[in-house]
Amino acid sequence: MSLFESAGLDEAAPRPLADRLRPAALDEVVGQDHVLGEQGPLGRMLAQGRLASIILWGPPGVGKTTIARLLAKAAGLEFDAISAVFSGVADLKKAFDRARARRAAGQGTLLFVDEIHRFNRAQQDGFLPVVEEGVITLVGATTENPSFELNAALLSRCQVMVLKRLDAEALDQLLIRAEALETSSLPLTGEARATLIAMADGDGRYLLNLAEELFALKADAPLGPGDLAAVLQKRAPVYDKDREEHYNLISALHKAVRGSDPDAALYWLARMLGAGEDPLFLARRIVRMANEDVGLADPGAVHAALAAKDVYDFLGSPEGELALAQAVVHLACAPKSNAVYKAWKGAVRSAKETGSLMPPKHILNAPTRLMKSEGYGAGYEYDHDVEGGISGQDYFPDAMTDRPVFYEPTERGREAALKERLERFRTIRSARRSGD
Repeated sequence: MSLFESAGLDEAAPRPLADRLRPAALDEVVGQDHVLGEQGPLGRMLAQGRLASIILWGPPGVGKTTIARLLAKAAGLEFDAISAVFSGVADLKKAFDRARARRAAGQGTLLFVDEIHRFNRAQQDGFLPVVEEGVITLVGATTENPSFELNAALLSRCQVMVLKRLDAEALDQLLIRAEALETSSLPLTGEARATLIAMADGDGRYLLNLAEELFALKADAPLGPGDLAAVLQKRAPVYDKDREEHYNLISALHKAVRGSDPDAALYWLARMLGAGEDPLFLARRIVRMANEDVGLADPGAVHAALAAKDVYDFLGSPEGELALAQAVVHLACAPKSNAVYKAWKGAVRSAKETGSLMPPKHILNAPTRLMKSEGYGAGYEYDHDVEGGISGQDYFPDAMTDRPVFYEPTERGREAALKERLERFRTIRSARRSGD
């Protein structure tokens, strides 16, 4: 039974193009051969006459619901579906009871749970006994990373299948099928057809909805890209600012800057701004990049990042976005060093390990007679009065017999000169400690 029929609608009633083109067999599903093909995990399972509980993880419009329905058909299971958006504990119990009744009659059940990540932890735990006992074969669908959104106990009982965003070839296959079904070609030039595919952003369902609008248009001449944009309203890119996509894109931006690729960095910045990301969040991340990845190899980088934040505060969008772009390019092109970043982490770790050791007495102030009598400040040398401006005295606690080196400058950018100076200073300190 199709989704249309299961809704109780007559076959003669109008049906959306996406429903009429819904695959009738797994080999008709496009773009997911890595999972469904003969060498794919689901293909191998079905060939062996078995089907484990699985989680289908992928973006919208790639066929999660269709695949679940076809898996039930291929495995000889009754298909039962619920949505975590509209269901609660009572609905789960009813679905489990139906599955138990079928099993008593010798019929297995594939329970499809759409948006399974929307169930809370306790509700997810409710699946454990029925999955473990074989009452149901669970197929959950989610657009969110299961590692973050699903219980570890539930994940341990399911295999995660990652579905891919549909590429241009797969989307074009859908258009070819739509044209065959409608016995008509889409009224588009070749360039406009490519634009239409790009507008779908990997979502097959959305592509077919757009195609349906074009079939109904009855255009006199093929539309070019400009005409297509005027006829169809392009949706905003898929982007949830509190979900995984947000973290994926900011990671891509940060790593492009770290990898000294200004072009890729600008692309990811544009993607995030175009999707509605808070520019001040980006400004904060850019300042972090300046400190973490450029550091003292280019001490001006952090000032450029802070200036970009101030410019954006002053101008707002869209003019202020150019300042963010300029800072991103500055950082991407700058020499890189994480030496201070590593030095700070090492210092924090060492401070935790050594506890509350006192500084050596010679660098303690002695404002009272008692403190002077205890040796506070005794033997301290004022570095400015020493030839070369460095006394070589020891500044670590006396109880620390090893003198850790936290900051090791690179030979990139401004740090090259710092490296030479610090090596000279450390040589002087070492010689003084050894009495040379």
